[in-house]
Amino acid sequence: MKTHKYAMKSGPLRQKSFQMANRIVKLYKYLIREKKEYILSKQLLRAGTNPGAMVRESENAESDKDFIHKLSIAQKETGETQFWLELLYENDYLTKDEFESINPDTVEVMKILRSSIVTKKQNSGLL
Repeated sequence: MKTHKYAMKSGPLRQKSFQMANRIVKLYKYLIREKKEYILSKQLLRAGTNPGAMVRESENAESDKDFIHKLSIAQKETGETQFWLELLYENDYLTKDEFESINPDTVEVMKILRSSIVTKKQNSGLL
């Protein structure tokens, strides 16, 4: 696996959201090539790569509220990613093993996002 040296910089949220996006891109390619599925997979690609982009944007947030807002968008997109994965699984585009291989990545990113949002709210007096 080719990994850009900057992708692994910084904390676990940045790393995990990038790794999740990378796996989603690979899954998208598989779905297009092997399953000839073009509609749901495109939605998955958009939703599944967005959290990593929002995490990167949050690193340059203009304020604590902006930081929370960007991570909240990442959280929503991670939830949407879970939806598309579940739909692909339920409609037999993903096997149980394939689904169980990638879904834990989304669960882990979601947990880190939720924790980061709560921590920032507490530290900023917004909670």
